[in-house]
Amino acid sequence: QVQLVESGGGLVQAGGSLRLSCAASGRTFSRYAMGWFRQAPGKERDFIASISGPGSSTSYDDSVKGRFTISRDNAKSTMYLQMNRLKPEDTGVYYCAAKRGTYYRGPADHWGQGTQVTVSS
Repeated sequence: QVQLVESGGGLVQAGGSLRLSCAASGRTFSRYAMGWFRQAPGKERDFIASISGPGSSTSYDDSVKGRFTISRDNAKSTMYLQMNRLKPEDTGVYYCAAKRGTYYRGPADHWGQGTQVTVSS
């Protein structure tokens, strides 16, 4: 069983930056592809970015390409999301997710509890 805990959310002005972290329990972190998802108020949870188990392959939604960077440190069992040039439409609850396997495909196997990001205009 993998437990995921997000941190790093907060309130930031438009144009600012935040770095989210997702700490995973267990010793099999590298066997999971990982992803970040965002749920805006009144909307569904949407895919933001994913990273392969080894960390060599990444994928981004078009809305964050060039602004967000996903990364992971398998030795620390932690994934990150560096968010730059934030926009008000980036506001939402950010969730990390784990999918067993090399690449992130299909529904998540595990979810974190989420961390709130609010971008003021």
